[in-house]
Amino acid sequence: MKNLICYLTVALGLLIVLSIPIPAQTAAIEGNWLGTLETSGVKLRLVLKVTKAADGSLTAKIDSIDQSANDLVVDSFSGQNKSVHFEAKKYGMSYEGTLNEKGDEISGTFKQGPASLPLIFKRTTVAIKSGRPQDPQKPYPYDEEEVTYENKKDAVKLAGTLTLPPARGGKHPAVILITGSGAQDRNETILGHRPFLVLADYLTKRGIAVLRVDDRGIGGSSMGSQAATSENYAGDVLAGIEYLKSRKEINPKQIGLIGHSEGGMIAPLASVRSKDVAFIVLMAGTGQTGEDVLYTQSALIQKAGGATTELIRLNTTALKNIFAIMKAEPDNSRAEKRIRETLEKQMSGLNEEQRKIFAPIKVAAESQIQSTLSPWFRYFVTYNPRPTLEKVKIPVLAINGENDLQVSSKENLEIIATTLKKSRNKDYTIKSFPKLNHLFQTSETGSPGEYATIEETIAPIVLETIGDWIVKRRIVK
Repeated sequence: MKNLICYLTVALGLLIVLSIPIPAQTAAIEGNWLGTLETSGVKLRLVLKVTKAADGSLTAKIDSIDQSANDLVVDSFSGQNKSVHFEAKKYGMSYEGTLNEKGDEISGTFKQGPASLPLIFKRTTVAIKSGRPQDPQKPYPYDEEEVTYENKKDAVKLAGTLTLPPARGGKHPAVILITGSGAQDRNETILGHRPFLVLADYLTKRGIAVLRVDDRGIGGSSMGSQAATSENYAGDVLAGIEYLKSRKEINPKQIGLIGHSEGGMIAPLASVRSKDVAFIVLMAGTGQTGEDVLYTQSALIQKAGGATTELIRLNTTALKNIFAIMKAEPDNSRAEKRIRETLEKQMSGLNEEQRKIFAPIKVAAESQIQSTLSPWFRYFVTYNPRPTLEKVKIPVLAINGENDLQVSSKENLEIIATTLKKSRNKDYTIKSFPKLNHLFQTSETGSPGEYATIEETIAPIVLETIGDWIVKRRIVK
């Protein structure tokens, strides 16, 4: 659940806006400006790039460095009398700032959805690029191919990258990488890191073919139904298996799945629907119900951020009330009305000090009601992984980091191990890594706020563990 960062916490979306020429207003604004947004402990670097066209008009673009998103263009921009304003109405994003007397700093307020954050842009001449030390560099010592195939049942086109080890007279074992929650690209890009690119590079160098795929609606993959749930995404994985079986370079008896976070929930779902899955690797996969994952996640992240016991209690109470209504009321309109009423009722029952604490929780909850009532979220909250895990008889590697605050290692690995043991799975390995967070980075606290500041993308011990485990299981069924 890489992107399920603490429900009821305001998260910044990708700033995708339209490219429209803007008349020149102030030459002093022309140039590059670097600013850093901080929300819920997560820091995001933004570069505002203002350039002058041949006709004298200005155009403005934004690079979101830590989201690896470049040349995103604002659809409304002005800079007049030292006042700077830009906005993207479609995404609810705007900025109001003031240029200082020296002309090297813009101080103002960034708004997106319910979030209102201070943001200072400073003039910069230094080129700032995304990328991390573990990113592989071309030319690769293996073949890389852009591929497409279809989930025919859902009429969804899927696009991805297949990496193939050098041919050595035989067919290769293969894995499909399955991303976590939220719309992810094939590299599972997050805050400047590309975990699946690093993982695919490592495994391919060890003789394992890797298929990594854009999620629906991202990159080259089509959107499909807005009502899709994890069950549909498992269908996308099954389509990937069929594609790999069609490739002469792949051993159809040695196709496995590696899922991260929600992907670790999807991998078992796909494996019990196909006899062609030889093994699965669960990276921070869930054993708890989705509802319990979110209770635990919310409390752990808030505690790591210094939240008081009272704030955590009020937030958990709000979550429980919202989820109870969501499960009891299938009609979204009635559910939304009841959720707003219950939040108002919770607020009215608090004293003045508690109301100050609860106010931002209430605002965040109300802003997320629509996403809370989406088919995907309804499915996730009520899903219990245990009945599916009980059906998994193929080899399983389940790993997690002890500093994971999003899918707690202790609770989830214990449930996975107990379930597999109860179902008499004959080959499963459970491993927890000290100091590693949800992204399997070496961390201090595990807080999502550290993700962007850590240069490591995946701890080498994790890559080695996965690679060694798969290599030992190269047994034709």
